[in-house]
Amino acid sequence: MASRPFPLDGHSRRLFLRLSGVAMAGALIPPRAERVRDDSFALLRRRWLDVTAGSGFDAAAEPYRTRMAKLGATAAGYRDTMAPAGTSLWPSLAFPSFIATPTRLQTMARAYALPGTGLTGDANLAAAVAGGIDHYRRQVYAADADQVGNWWHWQIGVPRKLLDAALLVGPHLTEPQSGALRDAVDRFVPECLLDDYSGTSTGANRVDLCVVTLLRAILRSDPGKAALAVSALSPVFPYVDEGDGIYRDGSFVQHTSIPYQGTYGAVLLSGLATLFAVLRGSPWEITDPNGQIVRDMVERSFAPIVHDGFCMDLVSGRAIGRQPYGDHARGRAIASAILLLGETASASERARWQAMVKGWALRDTCEPMLKAAESDDPGFHARLAAILGDDAIPAAAEPAGHRLLAMSARAVHRRPGWCAGLSMASDRIGHYEHGNGENLRGWHTGSGMLYWWGEGHGDQYSDSFWPTVDPYRLPGTTVSTRRLADGAGEGWGRTCPPGRWVGGATDGLYATVGQHLNGFESTLEAFKSWFFLDDAVVCLGAGITGGDGVPVETVVDNRRVDDHGTGALLTVDGEAGWAHLEGHGGYVLPCARLHTLREERTGGQDRVPRSYVTLWLDHGVDPDSADYVYLLLPGASPERTRARAADPGWARVLANTARLQGVQVPSLGITAVNFWNEGALGGLAASAPCAVLVREIGDGTATLTVSDPRRDLSALTLTWDRPVAEVLHGHPLLASAATGARLTLVFGRLADQGGGSKTVTVRLS
Repeated sequence: MASRPFPLDGHSRRLFLRLSGVAMAGALIPPRAERVRDDSFALLRRRWLDVTAGSGFDAAAEPYRTRMAKLGATAAGYRDTMAPAGTSLWPSLAFPSFIATPTRLQTMARAYALPGTGLTGDANLAAAVAGGIDHYRRQVYAADADQVGNWWHWQIGVPRKLLDAALLVGPHLTEPQSGALRDAVDRFVPECLLDDYSGTSTGANRVDLCVVTLLRAILRSDPGKAALAVSALSPVFPYVDEGDGIYRDGSFVQHTSIPYQGTYGAVLLSGLATLFAVLRGSPWEITDPNGQIVRDMVERSFAPIVHDGFCMDLVSGRAIGRQPYGDHARGRAIASAILLLGETASASERARWQAMVKGWALRDTCEPMLKAAESDDPGFHARLAAILGDDAIPAAAEPAGHRLLAMSARAVHRRPGWCAGLSMASDRIGHYEHGNGENLRGWHTGSGMLYWWGEGHGDQYSDSFWPTVDPYRLPGTTVSTRRLADGAGEGWGRTCPPGRWVGGATDGLYATVGQHLNGFESTLEAFKSWFFLDDAVVCLGAGITGGDGVPVETVVDNRRVDDHGTGALLTVDGEAGWAHLEGHGGYVLPCARLHTLREERTGGQDRVPRSYVTLWLDHGVDPDSADYVYLLLPGASPERTRARAADPGWARVLANTARLQGVQVPSLGITAVNFWNEGALGGLAASAPCAVLVREIGDGTATLTVSDPRRDLSALTLTWDRPVAEVLHGHPLLASAATGARLTLVFGRLADQGGGSKTVTVRLS
């Protein structure tokens, strides 16, 4: 739905004239160039209000009437309790108050600018905002102040909110006040910050800095600053091969080594969507051809990690434990950015994205997206309500298939009725990130944590999971139980282990994924593999070795169940080799080794209680080449679990060693091998470490998919001991192929492919 301003009649029209900077009657007509410039900035002021504060809704209709009235009441309370003093603007918010005080000023400014608040266009409120901005500027954000604490407050957080509020109250900010705010922003956000794409001026941070620069330009009608804000975006768009930014496989990384679609990525997408919308049709419209890469991110980077409306925690860094249902809040932020970006995208992109977001909103029953948007963002609520109410827009279903984001050591697998996400660490991706006092016990989230969701499990990791779960027993991980200090290791994601073989091969439907695991701050080493199939994940571990003097464990699962321990009956059939957790799923494994625990745990500031059922394997103290094999069956009934346990030939383990791990699933025609070294297994032979997935389709054809997870192969020879008549579809990196009694494929340099999968299709003899 196109963005539009609120109706301009009566008082709102007079407000619009003030906000737009249109010359009042009797003013001198400026020269043409200046008039064009003023008109251009008037457009940007109007657009900024429309896009960021909200538009496209009827303030007299519910739920907007209640929302606007609440905004007005809140703003009136702030206005009435404002008491400027040397150390505060409100007595309860002592300076520097980098977040709370600018946020209150912004809230008051929005109540002035938006319709239906009861304070729309109120001159006294606008004067209070202007005075508050100037007071905060003089006492805290002064051009000669020393920058203390987190740089982000000075360069992004504070100036964005102050400038936003200043633009919304328009001419009520006097010329001296406006000039002083400009000088302060120029001091802390100098142009040199945008000269070099490095340090903290990359990725989402660079987009934020450009937004601040644009607001500074609009405040003073400065075309040079507006041009700088746009030109400085250019380094954000191209694909990167290392460090912060967007990768060709859909990965997005911030802080050098942390997958971050969930927070920084959402900020980047939202910021760019805002800039595209605000600058459209202006002299500074974004025309960089690489801007298409951002639009491509919607389906390559963000869609894979949003499931039923929430954003998976495996791409949210240190933010995972900030608030209950934070994953759903991040999902809404991504959905909001996508709908806004759609307004400046092609018709086909916009149609696909609206259908996708509509599907997310309808399936998010844990924290309904439309209801939650009522208090978050009226503009997003209006856009979402429009597509939900439009029968011509279909609701897209969850897409089945596998997405391997090799460059960020993440994998997502979707099948009808369930979804799984895998979080690993490598020589380029940290075990975890902590910083600013957040995520102090996320040590093992990169040790092969396997998240999964079945029907009705949308809050499995949402409802106070992170403050209550045992951090040493995260599902899927293999860990040393050595006790760790809160915030162990370097901050901001500098926790990369040396292991390079991390990744796998996928044909887009199935996958083999592996991790050469080096335990976090321990001597633990292990080789872990996951084979993602239709209704199961086959999990193998081998070469599990450690010397920390403590037990090493593999956590088969750790499910949050009904609070206070009710429900979720756990059945273990040791003789038949299976276990089942009611309402969740089944597990096939040698139950003689299985340990189980049902416990209630408390955590967080409110000491909330949550109940868990944990299943794990104890490899003993200082194990030497221990191993494990188990099947995870999401959503399976006890009967299906029992039947799978009784059919050991369904998934045949071909090898489970520190050199080779592989399985064969005859019913699917799949042979999958992770070659930790060169070797031969299951009719496949590889000349170097690699991942291989073979699938016989059943129509006389087969696909062979290979990858170089280590990203260091100059050549790879793969042999399949199977008669092949011809190669139907090759790959540009396929240097040669020999068919006949056996198939030999020779690939060229895979090292530059970012661990990506390459598929060859053949016709069998």
